[in-house]
Amino acid sequence: MSRIKVFVPRETSAISVGADDVAIAIARKSKQLGTDIELIRNGSWGACWLEPLVEVQIGEQRIAYGNVEAGDVDSLFEAGFLEGGEHARRLGPTVEIPYLINQDRWTFWRCGLIAPLSIDDYIAHNGFKALTAAFEMGSDAVIEAVTASGLRGRGGAGFPTGIKWRTVADAAGEQKYIACNADEGDSGTFSDRMLMEGDPFTLIESMAIAGYAVGATKGYIYLRSEYPLAHRVLSKAIAAGRDAGWLGADIQGSGADFDIELHLGGGSYVCGEETAMLESLEGKRGIVRSKPPLPAISGLFGSPTVVNNVVTLASVPNIITLGADRYDGFGVNRSKGTLAFQLAGNVKRGGLVEKAFGITLRELIEDFGGGTATGRPVKAVQVGGPLGAYLPAEQLDTPLDYEAFSEIGAMIGHGGIVVFDDLTNMAHQARFAMEFCAIESCGKCTPCRIGSTRGVEVIDRMIAGEKRDENYDLLVELCDTMEDASLCAMGGMTPYPVRSVLKYFAEDFSPPGEQ
Repeated sequence: MSRIKVFVPRETSAISVGADDVAIAIARKSKQLGTDIELIRNGSWGACWLEPLVEVQIGEQRIAYGNVEAGDVDSLFEAGFLEGGEHARRLGPTVEIPYLINQDRWTFWRCGLIAPLSIDDYIAHNGFKALTAAFEMGSDAVIEAVTASGLRGRGGAGFPTGIKWRTVADAAGEQKYIACNADEGDSGTFSDRMLMEGDPFTLIESMAIAGYAVGATKGYIYLRSEYPLAHRVLSKAIAAGRDAGWLGADIQGSGADFDIELHLGGGSYVCGEETAMLESLEGKRGIVRSKPPLPAISGLFGSPTVVNNVVTLASVPNIITLGADRYDGFGVNRSKGTLAFQLAGNVKRGGLVEKAFGITLRELIEDFGGGTATGRPVKAVQVGGPLGAYLPAEQLDTPLDYEAFSEIGAMIGHGGIVVFDDLTNMAHQARFAMEFCAIESCGKCTPCRIGSTRGVEVIDRMIAGEKRDENYDLLVELCDTMEDASLCAMGGMTPYPVRSVLKYFAEDFSPPGEQ
């Protein structure tokens, strides 16, 4: 008789609300009752609002129980949850949960489904199938498929991935590199972490495909230091990949060599900028480089380097196995494929939602997020991290499309969505943007280093009611200078949230009693 499989996530958001305690309680209760179970610590499906989400394998389907606490375990066993029994926490089949069934799972389809560190489980779910196919089709065909798919960088810039790969492939250099930017520092973002913790072999396979395509034999993952669980999972996954022959010399007898080194960052936000990340990888202070040359021509250690973020790379395997046309069929206009939108802030149902481009903010916030957690009206939504514009409620029907957002002075960035209700003082949020830049600036260029500091001072004077018209003009001029003259997006995009507050929420700069 096969053992009953019980799934309890080992993923940061689930652990933060007691998943480890739930797993221990289930193991103890099972031992006490003499029940033979196989406790599997899977990744998260992304429905963070339902964590800890416990599942039981019943035949061909998994029955889910949401928001389980350690104190619920006794009653779950009494209710026969190992047979899918009824209980107040029972949600039914996992795949039928509306939050999940209405998504377009392309990149995250294995997250929550598999045991993250089991190569056998990964292979049983089409793992390494794309890498094997890449070896058979040849490097040029791989780049052509990625180009034809319309995949653009998911780190924020939205640059076409195929063009970047082709540039590195054609560049002269004895040594080439793949640098995975896993320094996910934007507020309200967690998709990279969720994939690394729940499906790490996909990232490994993706980097190997990229290496083969452009002629790189070495890859680096630059991981955010604030992700200790992802660090442990990736370390074990890379070692397992080497042991199984999917990394290293002559991968699976293909003649291709590729290995990965995991590098832990030092906590600097600006190292999410590609050239600052490369400086840090080289053991230097994380300061932005002047461009040109581009990293694709002269990147890590002066060699041609592909720099992509986690989700960009992880989108590639299905493009290889399912076809570029299939991926191109998702999305709108030049925004092709899917993006893992991350709902956070004042929202009832926070979590990851992978959908094709073209969905609106309103659909994400209301249909998936359930509206604000407070039940109050939405006042503003920040998309794209701390440097993204604050969009007012009347812009919630704008389709999530790179160009559509650019037209309204906003950006999609990494897909983080932070919701604010009508009690939020947006002047304070504008101040936060300037203060964040002042703290996180690498200090190389004056507009960013000094401009952000002066920006905080000007906003403070406006909030205090000191010469508001004069300081308004000064703030606009300061934003112009930062946007036009900063060396990188750190200073160049800090004006986005500030300008949006000035445009849509100017009344919040009035002192108390004048609003």
